[in-house]
Amino acid sequence: MMTVKIVSDAEGREDAFTVRKKVFVEEQGVPLHLEIDEYDQDATHFVVYDEKNHPIGAGRMRGLVNAHGKIERICILEEHRGKHIGKLIMNTLEEHARKNSMKKLLLNAQSYAVPFYEKLGYVVTSPEFMDADIPHRAMEKNLLDK
Repeated sequence: MMTVKIVSDAEGREDAFTVRKKVFVEEQGVPLHLEIDEYDQDATHFVVYDEKNHPIGAGRMRGLVNAHGKIERICILEEHRGKHIGKLIMNTLEEHARKNSMKKLLLNAQSYAVPFYEKLGYVVTSPEFMDADIPHRAMEKNLLDK
C-alpha cells in the first residue's frame, strides 16, 4: 500500500530530494542548482512511500499571498508511473491546501503533463514557456468550486 506523508525532518526532505534528483536531474537533465533551490527550506514537502517504505514520488507546496498555494516538483520514479500515484499525491496536496484555507492552487506543468492536470480540474492560464529548457504551461485550480 502506498502512503503520502508530509515530511518536515531532514530525513524526509532527503527522501523527497532523492526522488527529485533521479527524475529531474538524472532523467530530464535539469541542473541540480535549479532543482534544489532557495524555496525548499520553507516549502511543505510531500513524499510517496511504497509498501516497503521506499520513497517513490515527491512534490512540494509553497504558500503564496491571497490564499493561493503553488504546487511544484511533482514527480514519480519511472518504474512506478502509470499506477495512479500522481493522482494520489495531487489529492493529498489539495486536501492539505483546503485544510490550510487556500482558495486557489497554481502550478507550472511540463507541457506533456497538461492533460493529467486537466483531468484533475486544472486549467491552462498561459502560453507555453521554457523552464530549465523544458516546455511548460501555467495552470490553476479554484478550490472553492468543489
